[in-house]
Amino acid sequence: MTKTALITGATRGLGAALAEALAPTHHIIAVGRTTGALEDLDDRIKALGGDATLAPMDITVDPAMQQLCRSIFDRWGGLNLWIHAAVHAAPLTPASHIDPKDFTKSVDINITSTSRMISYVAPLLGADGKAVFFEDPIIGHGGGAAYFGSYGATKAAQIALARSWAVETVKTGPRVHIAIPNPMPTATRARFFPGEDRGPLAAPRDEAARLLPAILA
Repeated sequence: MTKTALITGATRGLGAALAEALAPTHHIIAVGRTTGALEDLDDRIKALGGDATLAPMDITVDPAMQQLCRSIFDRWGGLNLWIHAAVHAAPLTPASHIDPKDFTKSVDINITSTSRMISYVAPLLGADGKAVFFEDPIIGHGGGAAYFGSYGATKAAQIALARSWAVETVKTGPRVHIAIPNPMPTATRARFFPGEDRGPLAAPRDEAARLLPAILA
């Protein structure tokens, strides 16, 4: 039976790199907001001999996520793997100057949508599946880095949800894994560090290869 991997945030960066790395062994269900980027990913997956289902969707649209998960159940009966790489990187600003719209968007994407997706995906993963989240060392443990208020607070909350889920499911499954990628030259990082020398940063494909054994363990 074909293994299935749902990747939310699959259009670029580590999400796309992991989709390619998993393509030889999993059918990829790729979720992202940019249709063109998903189609490019599909071409790369096909070149590797794999198959993908493209889902050009916004994870903050609750009915769309419900329909996606229902369709996954109807077609495959469940999931083997969920990789959650979707994140919103709000502009850097002092905590006293955070824009309310930026903060609301950060909460919607990084916290609220993650919480909803956990509730929808958990039954699809069952006892034997695995969910993967990514901690960001930029913000420090629990957030609190200067000028990273919106991103740091909501990313830390996302990881807190994942850690709670991990503890709650130790005996029952699914397994929950929190990975820590090395800094990569992604669009998210470029928003935080414009003009940074990107040469020393790890390529997403190299990070995908490094993280994959633990993800599949």
